[in-house]
Amino acid sequence: MKLPRFSAAGLQKLGRALMLPIAVLPIAGILLRLGQPDLLDIAFVVAAGDAIFKNLGLLFAIGVAVGFARDGNGAAGLAGVVCFLVATNGAEALIAVPPNAIAGMADKARPLAEAAFRAGAIAKLSVPLGILSGVIAGQFYNRFGAIKLPEYLAFFGGRRFVPIVSGLAGIVLALIFGTGFSLLDHVIDALSYGVAAAGPAGLFAYGLLNRLLLVTGLHHILNNIVWFILGNFHGATGDLNRFFAGDPAAGSFMAGFFPVMIFGLPAACLAMYHAASPARRAGVGGLLLSLALTAMLTGVTEPIEFTFMFLAPALFVIHAVLTGVAMVVMDALGVKLGFGFSAGLLDYVLNFGKATRPLLLVPVGLVYAAVYYALFRWVIVRFDLKTPGRDTVDAAPMAAPIAGDRAAQMLAALGGQGNLVSIDACTTRLRLVVRDQATVDEAALRRLGARGVIRPSADALQVVVGPIADSLAREMREHVDAGPLLPVPKLIEPHAPVPRPSPEVDALFAALGGAANIATVRAVSSRVIVVVRDDQQVDPTTAALASRMLVSTRPLTWHVIAGPDAGSIAAQIEAAPRP
Repeated sequence: MKLPRFSAAGLQKLGRALMLPIAVLPIAGILLRLGQPDLLDIAFVVAAGDAIFKNLGLLFAIGVAVGFARDGNGAAGLAGVVCFLVATNGAEALIAVPPNAIAGMADKARPLAEAAFRAGAIAKLSVPLGILSGVIAGQFYNRFGAIKLPEYLAFFGGRRFVPIVSGLAGIVLALIFGTGFSLLDHVIDALSYGVAAAGPAGLFAYGLLNRLLLVTGLHHILNNIVWFILGNFHGATGDLNRFFAGDPAAGSFMAGFFPVMIFGLPAACLAMYHAASPARRAGVGGLLLSLALTAMLTGVTEPIEFTFMFLAPALFVIHAVLTGVAMVVMDALGVKLGFGFSAGLLDYVLNFGKATRPLLLVPVGLVYAAVYYALFRWVIVRFDLKTPGRDTVDAAPMAAPIAGDRAAQMLAALGGQGNLVSIDACTTRLRLVVRDQATVDEAALRRLGARGVIRPSADALQVVVGPIADSLAREMREHVDAGPLLPVPKLIEPHAPVPRPSPEVDALFAALGGAANIATVRAVSSRVIVVVRDDQQVDPTTAALASRMLVSTRPLTWHVIAGPDAGSIAAQIEAAPRP
């Protein structure tokens, strides 16, 4: 049995996969907070929210497995559950209870104390076990999802084989974690104490690295260690978990983000606006206001950061340093703040009652707004940095959001469907594997609204598109699954006469609103799939189409049931002259 190996690309994929289970935390935080006695005082709502935090390991096993699976198939998630349950229950049975944990217990109470110790031990290891189970299950799905077994075992082949082999891997994990619990427990405790002992230096390093690693996407891995593993409070591990469990010492690794996201980065947007050329401020104002509000309200900052990360790297370094300083300042003031998703205003208001000294965010935030504005404005002007709206800057970062058939446009800019090996997404970026980086048109991607393009390796490509990343990736996969776009014929000379479409194709043009209304066309099996620019111009009831059926499957997409003539009809449509 071959366990997964981690390369730089593998770590990239892990960082993306971790975002899927984290995405459920906002609803958990909302339920847990709203049900508290100082708000709605509804016990079952608290229990509902707490259930998510108590089962984070299981959620990570499912989410990471699906994230690692090449096609996001749910079978990988099932395999992750199997691996996790086998590993946790097996390890729990193997954990040796130290004598001091049951010293002085009556005979009847001893089994209960042993069971409680083992349950607490597994809870402490739940998230690491969940992540490992998800990684193993996802990798096994990619490796064994299409395996063929002998005929007498064929029923267990393919995807059914993945949970089986993942269960075997779970036994290996159970042996490692069960027999080695004492050592693992000491390592986690030593790491927790080491981070705590590092004090301001450790907080500064975390804040600095959190932003610097943003370029690679590996900051998610760093966050998961700090938020879900370090420390222990009545069985809750990690700064985020402990904050929601009521640990008064938790929140140090989250509080420092609030002044940056609610005050600092919006002020940076204002500085970029004032530094823009007067003639171009109207053009960049809407974009920068949208980015500022996104960061302030939700804590999603990548759209802002990628606006200046590559155009003005010096500003990004300043931003990373200021984030580290904010961690130190908030901790020195005794401020403990937490969030379920990110450090935006919505999380601040929602978790105000659980925080320690939360009102201090206002004066600190106002100071941070002034510092960000002054530093960004001075550095931009002093060194003539080409931020959005400066005279010579490429207008691409100010492009409007992708409109129309955005998936088809994005695929074309990425070198076509054939250039893509895999299509994934995290919170704000497409995470792609491409065959040839040279065919990717970065300028076209920026015109489509991309705010950054990153190439972590020879075949890895990340495109920052904002919160639409996940839905855009899904639409792109749907296009790829539907079949390749029909290429424009290359045999027609520029000045040669274009073959005249048949009367049937002429009628089809009319039904589709004319040649100018047709954006793309492809032939898939017995159908011609046409993407149009305006659905209102399409008339599927025209009498000329009596021999064909024209149906809409989704906005702007129409299927022509053409039978064996699909390829010929698609070619005629593609070759026909258009205005």
